[in-house]
Amino acid sequence: MADRLKQVVNHIFSSNMSSADPFEKKVNLGVGAYRDDNDKPWVLPVVRKAEQILLNTPSLDHEYLPITGLPEFTTAAAKLILGSDSNAIMEGRVTTVQTISGTGANHLGALFLERFYPWVGKKEIYLSDPTWANHQAIFKNVGITPINYPYYDPKTIGLDFNGFLNALKNAPNKSIFLIHACAHNPTGVDPSKEQWNAIADMMLEKGHYGFFDCAYQGFASGNLDNDAWAVREFVKRGVNMLVCQSFAKNAGLYGERVGALHVLSSSKEAADRVKSQLSVLQRSEISNPPTYGARIVNLILNDAELFEEWKRDIATMAGRIIDMRQQLYKVLTDELKTPGNWDHIVNQIGMFSFTGITPQQSQALVEKAHIYMTANGRISMTGLNGKNLRYFAGCLDKAVRGEL
Repeated sequence: MADRLKQVVNHIFSSNMSSADPFEKKVNLGVGAYRDDNDKPWVLPVVRKAEQILLNTPSLDHEYLPITGLPEFTTAAAKLILGSDSNAIMEGRVTTVQTISGTGANHLGALFLERFYPWVGKKEIYLSDPTWANHQAIFKNVGITPINYPYYDPKTIGLDFNGFLNALKNAPNKSIFLIHACAHNPTGVDPSKEQWNAIADMMLEKGHYGFFDCAYQGFASGNLDNDAWAVREFVKRGVNMLVCQSFAKNAGLYGERVGALHVLSSSKEAADRVKSQLSVLQRSEISNPPTYGARIVNLILNDAELFEEWKRDIATMAGRIIDMRQQLYKVLTDELKTPGNWDHIVNQIGMFSFTGITPQQSQALVEKAHIYMTANGRISMTGLNGKNLRYFAGCLDKAVRGEL
């Protein structure tokens, strides 16, 4: 717990220090939102178009949405993550509720399981080590105890696949495992398709329940379908599960808090009962979800032209992140000959990267080079751009060599 708290405090402290630092070449690599090559927030062009459509629709009002959200949005959101050809959707086995972004989906999903999951023994959930720091707080707040399972291997700067698989094997039957659908936060390390299949095998063998958190669909690889592969495969194979979905990153709607919770059931009748109980929980928590962001996403998902433009915008964001990874790798390996193996920079995926450097090296970068990052060496790739990448690479090289 102390280590988790230190990570959160360190992140906040680094962000605040970066804002107050007058140093001209300072670099903030702790930011958790997309930035363009000028280090500015980017409003997606497709979002601008959708906003204009809303502004010019005089029939829109500001009445309450249904408790479970804007129906057109929840239907389209389910198809986006599960696939338009999903048997679970066609059979009416999916219950979808609009939530306050991915955080709200996590919280509502956690609360639902705390109340209605057929627990055997203690109320516990397995979280990857490490994971998004807020996961710990969310589950503790609803009375579910988090337990870490091995995920990141600092020796290889990659996935501890054997540790993960052994945790699945040794956990009590019908345990709940929180799984990052793509672009694992904070490591950027994802299983391969073969590894995903082995994970699904063990989930089915042990009767485990999958708590999927999908905050980066499309934002990871630049392709919406690629980034939903694991979720869809688990659904096809019949793994018991729910899915938390966020549109903060892939639509750039951070402040609009647009998300959804999808619960998979064994039958339409069971799904109807789930919807009834989720409605009761939602009513007591937020009463009704907000309209504006959901209307924007709904327009994008249900208009063929806007949807195609959205995919191009997503590819732009993901492409810039991938390009920063490739450029950083090239400078470190080809130009600076920085000691060590840096393949993980290009092998990892998504917004974040675990650099593999030590806390002492991270501290030196913060204190001596004005490069703000977390003590565990995690950086946000969106903080890099054409203006600061070489400065960061040069300082990183010096830190690794002990010369900073």
